Amino acid sequence: MIRYFIALTGLTFALTQAAGAATREEQKQACQGDAIRLCTLAIPNEAKITACMKKKIDQLSPKCRAMFTPVPQARKAPAPKPKQG
Repeated sequence: MIRYFIALTGLTFALTQAAGAATREEQKQACQGDAIRLCTLAIPNEAKITACMKKKIDQLSPKCRAMFTPVPQARKAPAPKPKQG
């Protein structure tokens, strides 16, 4: 059980880069079940868990899948053209 906790803590850290807006607790809640269900053999190696989950992204729950989707960056408006006068 401790092995799962350590691995999922690592998974939460790994997901931080993918979904910067989510908190660690939100990431853990969203993906803990999927990690255990789909990537048990990768536990406790966080890099392997992350790779496994990315490989099986189509099998992840919608909430966990969202953690792997990058947060869209706001597009900058084009700079106004200088007026010629």
